[in-house]
Amino acid sequence: MQPHDFWQEIHPAGTYSGEAPFSGFFPVSLDDGRQLRLPIRPLADGKHALASLIINQASFEVQDALAADLAKKLEPYRPEVIVGLPTLGLTLAAAVAHALGLPRYVPLGTSRKFWYDETMSVPLSSITTPDQVKRLYVDPRMLPLITGKRVVLVDDVISSGTSIVAGLTLLASQGIEPVAIGAAMLQSVRWHDRLDGFGAEWRERAVGVFGTPMLVRAGEGLWGV
Repeated sequence: MQPHDFWQEIHPAGTYSGEAPFSGFFPVSLDDGRQLRLPIRPLADGKHALASLIINQASFEVQDALAADLAKKLEPYRPEVIVGLPTLGLTLAAAVAHALGLPRYVPLGTSRKFWYDETMSVPLSSITTPDQVKRLYVDPRMLPLITGKRVVLVDDVISSGTSIVAGLTLLASQGIEPVAIGAAMLQSVRWHDRLDGFGAEWRERAVGVFGTPMLVRAGEGLWGV
């Protein structure tokens, strides 16, 4: 498959085996059994790899399917507003809010507008841009939409936990505690320790469409779990 071929099609249940070893892609399943192929990205050590998802490169079919699945899983939390994390989390957050029947969503941002308050921001880095430390802002004008509401914080992928904890920290600084956090993919378990460090209750509040493991090299072009 070419890189642009990934994330474009939802396949019927049982199309691909979920048994290791894997070569070229890692299949994941939605709640209804339908499958999505994710590219395998080797890590710098050459011994490990992760399944990858870049949701703003996905087809609308895939985006809609992931949003619908996540929305269904978030319904028991009775969310009143979805807050999205930049950058890729905004794509999913908007779609999830729409799938839940909400009229809008609230995006957090990394671009400082002149009316923003610097005290309403926290440092932000991510696993995909580890050398860039930005600041995460909440627009002061959006606070009335989320204060006192049942908020769900959404990102596309929870991987190292850095971005989701930054979002939780920013919301906590404004007296807001989400009822849940959501993502399309819970990538390996590396995020557990960072999230546990923020609060022992948060791991149980983490909702994902699917989880993916850390993969281990099992031969030339082959990966096991």
